[in-house]
Amino acid sequence: MNDDIKIKPYDGPVGGWGSMTSIAHHVRDEAAATALPELARQNKPDGFACTSCAWAKPAKAHLAEFCENGAKATFAELTRRRVGADFFASHTVSELRGWPDQALEHQGRLTEPLRYDAALDRYVPVGWDQAFEEIGRQLQALRADDPDAVVFYTSGRASLETAYLWQLFARLYGTNNLPDSSNMCHESTSVGLKAAMGQPVGTVRLEDFEKTDCLFFFGQNVGSNSPRMLHPLQEASERGVPIIVFNPLHERGLEEFTNPQRPLQMATRSTTRIASRYHAVRPGGDIAAITGLCKALLALDDEAQAAGRPRVLDVDFIAQHTQGFDDFAAFVRAQDWADIEATSGLQRAALTESAQIYAKATATIGVYGMGLTQHELGVDNVRMLVNLLLMRGNIGRPGAGACPVRGHSNVQGQRTVGIAEKPELVPLDVLARQYGFEPPRHKGMNTVEACASVLNGRVKAFLGLGGNFVRAVPDHHAMEPAWQRLPLTVHVATKLNRSHLLPGRSSWLLPCLGRIERDLQAGGVQTVSVEDSTACVHASRGQHAPASEHLLSETAIVAGLAQATLPPNPQVDWAGWVADYARIRDAIEATWPDQFAQFNQRMHQPGGFARPLPAVQRQWKTPSGKAEFKAPARLDAAFAGDGGDDVLRLVTLRSNDQFNTTVYGYDDRLRGIQGTRDVLLMNRDDMRRLGVADGSTVTLACAAADAGPNPEGVLREVPGLRVVAYDLPAGCCAGYYPECNPVVPLSHHARESHVPAVKSVPVRVRAQGQA
Repeated sequence: MNDDIKIKPYDGPVGGWGSMTSIAHHVRDEAAATALPELARQNKPDGFACTSCAWAKPAKAHLAEFCENGAKATFAELTRRRVGADFFASHTVSELRGWPDQALEHQGRLTEPLRYDAALDRYVPVGWDQAFEEIGRQLQALRADDPDAVVFYTSGRASLETAYLWQLFARLYGTNNLPDSSNMCHESTSVGLKAAMGQPVGTVRLEDFEKTDCLFFFGQNVGSNSPRMLHPLQEASERGVPIIVFNPLHERGLEEFTNPQRPLQMATRSTTRIASRYHAVRPGGDIAAITGLCKALLALDDEAQAAGRPRVLDVDFIAQHTQGFDDFAAFVRAQDWADIEATSGLQRAALTESAQIYAKATATIGVYGMGLTQHELGVDNVRMLVNLLLMRGNIGRPGAGACPVRGHSNVQGQRTVGIAEKPELVPLDVLARQYGFEPPRHKGMNTVEACASVLNGRVKAFLGLGGNFVRAVPDHHAMEPAWQRLPLTVHVATKLNRSHLLPGRSSWLLPCLGRIERDLQAGGVQTVSVEDSTACVHASRGQHAPASEHLLSETAIVAGLAQATLPPNPQVDWAGWVADYARIRDAIEATWPDQFAQFNQRMHQPGGFARPLPAVQRQWKTPSGKAEFKAPARLDAAFAGDGGDDVLRLVTLRSNDQFNTTVYGYDDRLRGIQGTRDVLLMNRDDMRRLGVADGSTVTLACAAADAGPNPEGVLREVPGLRVVAYDLPAGCCAGYYPECNPVVPLSHHARESHVPAVKSVPVRVRAQGQA
């Protein structure tokens, strides 16, 4: 960590010279100068798909089709630093557990398969054949006893090809325990959109941003999490499109942008305004805010009818394509403006003004992120946004629709090819015929259920295809000791992280090729594919030399584990699939012919090929055959605190120097924080009210009303946080993820979707040393 901590408000734009300087710093820091030529291929039709975010890749790419964080991801993958047997000979696992997260990943790429030796407290090298044989033997024994005691987790970075083999491996093994990172972020989207529209993904394509005349943004920080999206937003702003933002913190990426690819803008240091209206909604107050918009819209429609003017609501669309509008409208009309204002933290006049803008627009896109999904009523949040869009027919119209912005580069695609714990989402009958076996039909574990089953001892083995699982989940101070009691843990990874330092009784690190590296198999250099946030599928081809001659591809590792574990099946050709990934794509097409027709022929087209989305054609795959309005359970989406004026709502954040649990550095330039992540952002009025000074050190403690005791008896608190005065709504505070995860109870998750509710956590702030 940088000892030179500096906290200073940042009023510059996103992009511009700040991004350029940061990129230059990180290429030096990773000693990754050989990565610079690869940036020219990043997110290009003939190049590789970024390992960072899942934002769409245009058919006509910009000269530089990468963002600051995308470049950092590339430098991190192509770092010159290495972690091999010599590194572990110098450091015990117990010692490494004391290192910061960033320092662990900063050591570089894993270079050879490793087995944990408990007597030495070190990872030691092992051959691939031995690793597969021993892991397979242990998995066979567990399968004979209870296949549902094994969890097959995937993080979101694996290709479509690898993900398909992974889910097939799990189901041939006998389980649907296929949790993934969607369970921790956008599962509320998958549940909410499917119930409302009949499809679990959004309806917006990249070209819709060229046709829209209004954008609503809810809980999505584009500047840090999907900066390439700023290009269509900049163009929309310059056309005069209103961009109305609802977000607790004022994020610079939603306020101003300087485009590094515009020489004049860079030379003059000029900026483009992004948000035309910025509403600092209270955490958990999005349902109330959208209810206010809908209430104002109904009033405008009433006025139009009384005056004999054209209706504000799209009544023809509502009548022909939807169900449940009358009950929903009755709910909205019954809500009192005072309750809406108190819960949302916004004024009636502000919501009415935004509703008036919406009423004049002909095509509106609703963009959102985890600020909607990670609450107790995360699914209701998603459905409320859909309700707002349905009121004016903004589904299935060019330039309009629901646009969830996904995180990891292929997290949406994994679900498309069968990574799901819910058997009803997967064509099991097709898989049964295709591979001559009877797939398990019962529900598997999602992420929260898998954690609970680790804590209670039901889970006996965890196989992780990427990710930093233990660090990413809630209650991880309780998870860490329970994790080390697991009989078997296996991690497929590129770099070292904290989860690897919590070895089970038998623990293995299986290092894989990165996506940017050349994947040479018996059939030649291989290409993989990914799906972006707009349901378009792209080819990705690595060309860089691998970090080590001992690395295997993720696909080869999955096949190796499966062959060592499962009995032979003449209809499952693991070796043939590894030799030629085109054969895996043929298999995917055979499983989902409607989604992947001519997969191998179409995957290289610029801009990707678009999967069919029924709702775009106004075909509603719901039980009623129509889009469904639904009233929320209540106005407040958050879990309650245990009472008292000192309870705040915590929002967990990512910095612009991190991606998910991967921390590239300790500078959050866009929030003016340098040299530390141990901070708590607070409203100045709350600081005065609670007697907390700017720069003081505090402990953050869970204040949930119904959390129950920590399963391991560990206090749910995070000490040593520096208070930073910040512009955010009264009654809330903000801190970094995953550092603040210990205050989040595992039981605090979204209804229906089980997404951890980390965007409105009830907490107390206690001066350091205070009881």
